[in-house]
Amino acid sequence: MEKISLVIPCYNEEANIVYFHEETNKIFEKEKVKIEYVFINDGSYDGTLLEMKKLIRKNPEEDIKCLNFSRNFGKEAAIIAGLEASTGDYVSIIDADMQQNPKYVLKMYEFLKENSEYDSVACYQEKRRENKIIAIFKKWFYHIINRLSMVDYKENASDFRLLKRKVVDAIIKMQEYYRFSKGIFSYVGFETYYMPYEVEKRKYGKSKFSFIKLCKYAIDGIVSFSLVPLKIATFIGSISFIASLIYLIYIIIQKLTIGIEISGYATIVCLILFFGGIQLIILGIIGAYLGRVYIETKRRPKYILEGVYKTEKK
Repeated sequence: MEKISLVIPCYNEEANIVYFHEETNKIFEKEKVKIEYVFINDGSYDGTLLEMKKLIRKNPEEDIKCLNFSRNFGKEAAIIAGLEASTGDYVSIIDADMQQNPKYVLKMYEFLKENSEYDSVACYQEKRRENKIIAIFKKWFYHIINRLSMVDYKENASDFRLLKRKVVDAIIKMQEYYRFSKGIFSYVGFETYYMPYEVEKRKYGKSKFSFIKLCKYAIDGIVSFSLVPLKIATFIGSISFIASLIYLIYIIIQKLTIGIEISGYATIVCLILFFGGIQLIILGIIGAYLGRVYIETKRRPKYILEGVYKTEKK
């Protein structure tokens, strides 16, 4: 019998753990497939870990794991930890808040069984149910990143997907510290089918993503899979140098032909501020890449486990 591993990153999802487990079991109870639950407690400060331990105690016959991080390392770290701990023939990344309904995992599994030429299925939203400003921001993000990046991104595609084991193994080999899963999914290749789905309302709790976090996530995505910002910095620097050289020649000619009166204070100040600003922008871009190189060379772990809790099979 084939096994599907559900990788479930959790951050303050105390109220959703049991409900998610119950609903998933209802969906798969008549299916000839085993389910492995891989919960990742990403430094929650509520009772998320306690609920996971209760779930393990009450369901000893099921295959349930809980990876408990020593602190909050972020969703990207939780995803790779879950993938590394999973043992299923198929692996799905899904949130515990029920916005991503487990029924789509079954649909993705059935699709892969019927279409062997595909190696993964990724869900995407045809209609976004969110703030219009955020929706516009995301649209522009995909527009920009697809122009800059070395890989292609499907607009509105989420981390919610089902992967065959060979795809999971390829992703695990990508061991960089700064992870951007959407880019990694595209980078490893394989045939991917994009399935539309509807995001449902959270069962309990509030969303952990803010506009600022989304902006940071977007920047991480661009820097992780594109060198274009560095090329743009070089281009701006070159244009600035040529412009300043032309202005220098103009000043010399003016001095030799008609002379220069003591004036131009405002011009000099504006030029200093303009070129100083350009230099700072370029240094900031270079610093973003250099900082990542610095962290990568330290070879720090992407996450640290406080402990692993799981059902003991008899």
